[in-house]
Amino acid sequence: MRCLLLSALALTVSLTACNHGDEEANAEQAVVARTSETDLPAWLTHSDGTDPGRWLAGREAGHPLALNAPQVQAMRGSLARAAEGFVEDRRMIANRTVQLGQMLGEVGKDEAYGTLLDGFAQIAAPRGRHKSLYGEMCQHYFNIRTRGLGHEATLAELSVNEMRPLTRSTP
Repeated sequence: MRCLLLSALALTVSLTACNHGDEEANAEQAVVARTSETDLPAWLTHSDGTDPGRWLAGREAGHPLALNAPQVQAMRGSLARAAEGFVEDRRMIANRTVQLGQMLGEVGKDEAYGTLLDGFAQIAAPRGRHKSLYGEMCQHYFNIRTRGLGHEATLAELSVNEMRPLTRSTP
């Protein structure tokens, strides 16, 4: 019996030590908000304090830009107009725009981020209580572009379809 109690005590101590070590490891890996002025993260995370418009303009330029740079101001405006018609927040819209830009670049169909945002904003302009899903619009845009249509023709096709399957009512 005494041997069993000592074994149970040893197991408890070792599990406590392991759990304490896990807590320390998890604390080291905890996500911390950042607002770097000198580098551009690959993607914006939920806790990232980076301004999505500034990040997106910097990604397009290939380097960080000043807060008051004309490209940043223009991108913020494009992002704000797009955000009005989509369910996703500005951070997610910015991430999806970069993702779409990379996909288009891989097939030789580069588009400026602001051009994409402004085109999508025109299609998804708020229609009562309905907002569009940005990620799905990006996928449809990419699929149409890979069929050979240009930017304007692709936007026209998306507009004609009115993106009905891509809408969701908001409360």
